Amino acid sequence: MVGENIQKSAEYVRRAASEGARLVVFPEAFATGYDHAAFESTTPNVVDVSWLGPLQDIVDETGAVVVLNSAVDHGDRRALTDLVLSPHRAPWAAYDKQHLYASEKSIFTAGSHGTSFTLDGFTIALSVCYDANFPEHGAAAAADGAMIYVNSGAYYPGGAERRDLHNAARALDNGMYVVFSGLVGSPSDFVGGSAIFDPLGRRIASVTGSEGLAIADIDSDELDAARENQRMWTDRLRSLGERTTTNLDSL
Repeated sequence: MVGENIQKSAEYVRRAASEGARLVVFPEAFATGYDHAAFESTTPNVVDVSWLGPLQDIVDETGAVVVLNSAVDHGDRRALTDLVLSPHRAPWAAYDKQHLYASEKSIFTAGSHGTSFTLDGFTIALSVCYDANFPEHGAAAAADGAMIYVNSGAYYPGGAERRDLHNAARALDNGMYVVFSGLVGSPSDFVGGSAIFDPLGRRIASVTGSEGLAIADIDSDELDAARENQRMWTDRLRSLGERTTTNLDSL
């Protein structure tokens, strides 16, 4: 299964690079599939990354940078890890999902820190699925200079509206692009929904149908204009001070 999924990821990178993509993002647990039976069996590890070979070969060939999420064995723990593959460098286990969903807590260890990297002058922050449900996660990324917030996700049927609201909100709240890559298919009929949102929270690219590519250009001038005109980020108070609470029933 892992080998087939890595081969498929390589095919998608080739397609995306042929259309000019510099950064390619895959959904949550793309390498293993989001499958608890797979999670609890032998998972790929970060010591021997030969399993990533076909994907690394395409990255080296095309010059694209890839964010691939997978269930990964780190030796002393398992995590849902974003692996960043860049040309002619060893794969980097960059980020572990920090906000674990209830059913994940018995299998995985939560990440202890956020992660950003730069590409073509843009600062890109990583997140995985449930992370994007928490406004403070996106805000911390923006405070660290993020211009693009990447989220690899897997949403169950019935979650599409909430998925889109969260991603649009993270974009608008922080004046940054949000790139969401959504898993589709078995074993839980995941609903996909891959899309890119601009700094005003507008969907500017999306996948039509179950599988495909959502591709958009990132514009630094648009980022600057959004933060100038929608001033929530600029005017945000770094501290709200101590809260006061009064029980009116006792007065």
